[in-house]
Amino acid sequence: MSHTVNSPSSPPQPQGMLFVACDLDPAADERDFNRWYDREHVEERVRIPGFLSGARYFSLEGGRKYLGLYLTRSLDAFTSDAYRAAFQRQTPWSVANLDRMRDPMRRVCAVTAQTGMGSGSHLAVLPLAASDDALQAQAQALGAALAEIDGFVHAYLLTPDASLSTPLPRESPENRRLDPIFVIEAGTEAAARALRARARETLGARAADAWLMALGWKLNAADLR
Repeated sequence: MSHTVNSPSSPPQPQGMLFVACDLDPAADERDFNRWYDREHVEERVRIPGFLSGARYFSLEGGRKYLGLYLTRSLDAFTSDAYRAAFQRQTPWSVANLDRMRDPMRRVCAVTAQTGMGSGSHLAVLPLAASDDALQAQAQALGAALAEIDGFVHAYLLTPDASLSTPLPRESPENRRLDPIFVIEAGTEAAARALRARARETLGARAADAWLMALGWKLNAADLR
């Protein structure tokens, strides 16, 4: 399989991010769902070449109950033979738990307009209504402003790739939008709330559309044995 090779004069490819959020069937075995995610799914994905980390988050306010974020070196990780094999040949445990998801949201995104670095204990997630040419610059400027607020760790814009963001089995194709998502990582819940409020005001996002998430755990590729 051929892969894109950057020439010395071309800009580096942005990192990639797999964003998977969901609720659960009320009748589902939630304990088994979490055991699957924690004991099989995250590690399975992070072992794929090109994946850098996988992290699980839990909703404090808004959004879906569960969120998984998987960082990759570039979007090429999602076109590799290894990823295709993992995505197309799910284990029986995966099949059972993917069917338990309700209102899932799967997006494969380019990570751009980054400010700061590292991971925070809390996330503010702002799904945006639409994208335009000015959004990248606006997100970059917003990140720089947020970086002045205590507790800020990292901010970035996620732009879904339509060809790679294929839906999960339980994801409805009706009114499915691939809009950008602005993410803020913070060191405390209080900081995440303050940063979320500032970002909402700047981006014009509705309060009901802004999520607040707490980190459960994170696995880095460098941690694998």
